[in-house]
Amino acid sequence: MANGTVDFFNDTGGYGFISTDDDAVDDDEDVFFHMEDVGGPDLEEGQDVEFDIESSPKGPRATNLERL
Repeated sequence: MANGTVDFFNDTGGYGFISTDDDAVDDDEDVFFHMEDVGGPDLEEGQDVEFDIESSPKGPRATNLERL
């Protein structure tokens, strides 16, 4: 699993981006997530998370996201 920090969260749209703490993603690309993949209360910017990364047509996407 990769570790990162919620860099941006749009509570209206229920999506955001995570900056990774390691080399889990090429070119320092942020990882997209959607709250439908998270469950529970909304995430907040600056919150530390752990997640898996899968490829999607628009770039890396977080799955199995857990709050730390």
